[in-house]
Amino acid sequence: MKKTLMISVMTASAIFANEANLGTIDVTTDIISQKIENVSGEELKSADVAEALSKNSSSVNLIRRSGIANDILVRSQKKDNIVVMIDDAKVCGACPNRMDPPTSHIVTNSVEDIEIIGGPFDVEHMGTLSGIVKIKTKDPKEGFSGEINANAGSYDYKKLSISGSGGTDKIRVLMSASTENGEQYKDGDGNTFAQQLVNKVGSASTVRYADTYKDMDAFTKKTFSTKFFINPTDNSEIRLGYTLNRSDDILYPSSTMDAIYDDSDIYTFGATLKDLGTYSKELSLETYKSKVDHLMSTRFRNLSDATKYMDADVQSKITGAKLKNSFDLGIHKLEIGLDGSDRNWNGNRIHSTNGYGGGTAAQTDQYFIPDVDTKNRAIFAKMGVELGDFDVSMGARYDDTNVKANQKSKAMTTDAKRDIDYKSLSANILTTYHLNDDTSIFAGIGKGNRVPDAKELFMGKTNTVKGDLKQTKNYEVDFGVDYVADTYGIKSKVFHSTLKDYIYYHSVNEKYVNVDAKIYGIELSGYKYFTDEISLDMMASWQRGKKDNALSGQSDKDLADIVPLKTNIGLNYEQASHLVRVEMVAAKNWSNYDKDNGEQALPGYAVFNAKYNYKINKSFDVTVGMDNLFDKTYAVSNTYKDLTLAGTTDGVMLLNEPGRYTYANLRYKF
Repeated sequence: MKKTLMISVMTASAIFANEANLGTIDVTTDIISQKIENVSGEELKSADVAEALSKNSSSVNLIRRSGIANDILVRSQKKDNIVVMIDDAKVCGACPNRMDPPTSHIVTNSVEDIEIIGGPFDVEHMGTLSGIVKIKTKDPKEGFSGEINANAGSYDYKKLSISGSGGTDKIRVLMSASTENGEQYKDGDGNTFAQQLVNKVGSASTVRYADTYKDMDAFTKKTFSTKFFINPTDNSEIRLGYTLNRSDDILYPSSTMDAIYDDSDIYTFGATLKDLGTYSKELSLETYKSKVDHLMSTRFRNLSDATKYMDADVQSKITGAKLKNSFDLGIHKLEIGLDGSDRNWNGNRIHSTNGYGGGTAAQTDQYFIPDVDTKNRAIFAKMGVELGDFDVSMGARYDDTNVKANQKSKAMTTDAKRDIDYKSLSANILTTYHLNDDTSIFAGIGKGNRVPDAKELFMGKTNTVKGDLKQTKNYEVDFGVDYVADTYGIKSKVFHSTLKDYIYYHSVNEKYVNVDAKIYGIELSGYKYFTDEISLDMMASWQRGKKDNALSGQSDKDLADIVPLKTNIGLNYEQASHLVRVEMVAAKNWSNYDKDNGEQALPGYAVFNAKYNYKINKSFDVTVGMDNLFDKTYAVSNTYKDLTLAGTTDGVMLLNEPGRYTYANLRYKF
């Protein structure tokens, strides 16, 4: 029992799937997936889900944009190449410069667990290309319980969260709320956001922060969520949920604009009926609606005329529904379903003459996100088979997607395609062979697809964008070995992706193009118990990506965003009410990168973190910790030109990670 708890606390992930869950459809998917548990208890430095994922998964890397609201890479792919679901709801950020990625609309204190499936091995959701991230928030429970967390850290970081849950076996309710804010963190050289920017662009630059705002806080964030679960009968359940996010004045120093506000609302409704008959073991309906309103601006920057600035007001809305039915067909487990979603993405620029705080608009430009509707309709099926020591699961999905621009943007010519249809078939098969109780071998092959988004099709710096991009296809092979013993375990995994018509930004033509490419890599994870009190855990990943041919006018065949070798190693000591963890996070220098499209040579790094938790009694516990013990200056994310970043002719600004960071958290459970 103690070792089971140690695995959850110390590795924060159920990465070994010791027992194949033979009663479910996703028996083989379980063994290639990673589940990160206890997110709300472990991630005390901030409530940023992206940071939690990058710390606890070797296949996930952070794209640093700010003190919060950061983005992620899964197997060195990002944006629409990965799917992020929050309680089976999709949230699409509004900012074309990725200031508000999907993970930024939920906070760690609301999260129960996060499941990551690398590769195109999911058929329930549109666009699973390099992987899917499934974020599950906490559910209401019977009885009455709750939790209060008070957290403080360096750079005047403060966070307070509270949650309460209660009810009976028929009706249960959960409510939670949080607030957090922080100053600009300092890197290992003692530079704030504003100072890092000046060091790159100079004090005379119009993109540096104005003197009035150079010392302002980095962000303020408030959230609220609630869930209602109703069980009218023993075989039925109704679920309702709502999540609110309100983020204000978020500084993005490596960009040329900041977020004045980023507001989102997520509504979910689900219902399940079980044991309806021979051909309906479980019938479920999941529906959702999410909307994001994002205002970014140059208001805080050092403009040549301080009375003028530019706002960009963008909105993204999506509604979706999924109906699926599962049943037994002899010894097989079969699931069939219908899935669909409608997304609208719209945005325009406004030039104001009255300075920060609003005023009349002097000019409204044409749409730069031209009121684009993306409508998807799909059918999918999955089957699980048990054949002695073999477990096999397979799935297929057919998508019919339409992308239509209802307005004309500045980047669209008169001959631009404004109404585009995409059709695709995705499929996969996964097999696990159980050599014995300790060892399993797994292999999978799959094909996934994803269509271009509105930015890629219709937004550009020149008038050459014609909406003629093809959808990307990923043909992938995965293979791995999973070994679990009493005191140690290891999982190894290799993958190879052949990407056809990969959507890629071409800095010469200043638009997105299709290119054929390959990404391959290795992922390792393991743990070792030396005694009941002392254990070691580790994770490592390595990827390489190459274009089949260099883009026109270029010679570099390296793909952008390909993170080199990265490893996390943690040493843990647990005795009675005490838990100590010391970890090293290290990465190799970037020796293969796409210089032609704006990337830079990043040096390698090794950073050490330490944390101590003391359980005072059954209600109270306290945690203190220090990250980046030796105050190292380093950066984790590169400068691929698909994002608009600040810089000079000498190159684009790299945003450094925080320097030495000390934090404390007091938790009360009732």
